[in-house]
Amino acid sequence: MNDSVYVGNAGKDAALDRGWLLGHFKDAGDPRHSEAVEIKWGVHPRGDERSQWVEGEERTALLVLVSGRFRVELPGRSVLLEQQGDYVVWGRGVDHSWFAEEESIVLTVRWPSVPGYAVPEKDLAPHPMSD
Repeated sequence: MNDSVYVGNAGKDAALDRGWLLGHFKDAGDPRHSEAVEIKWGVHPRGDERSQWVEGEERTALLVLVSGRFRVELPGRSVLLEQQGDYVVWGRGVDHSWFAEEESIVLTVRWPSVPGYAVPEKDLAPHPMSD
């Protein structure tokens, strides 16, 4: 097997690393290691929400709805993704948060891949409204 090839399943692999499939946080020898881009397969139960707003964003992001109903909160604007393929892009300096109005799967691509945005482990408790 070539060490620069990785074959997997987004649903299974995402469960191992809070949804993240590719980015700076993967081991340097792993073909999924990248400082250029991050990719997440986000599986969110109804009522799931980001516990803290991302502030001081240094990346550009693309979030695509695969299934469900998902709301992205941006300063002064709320974007509802309702149909498969709906997406939103925001750039550097745009704070954000999100909320799963229904059980949802979203694909997120962010660039560049930089450390410092993970929600602290203590803040990862399920939302009281989640099923």
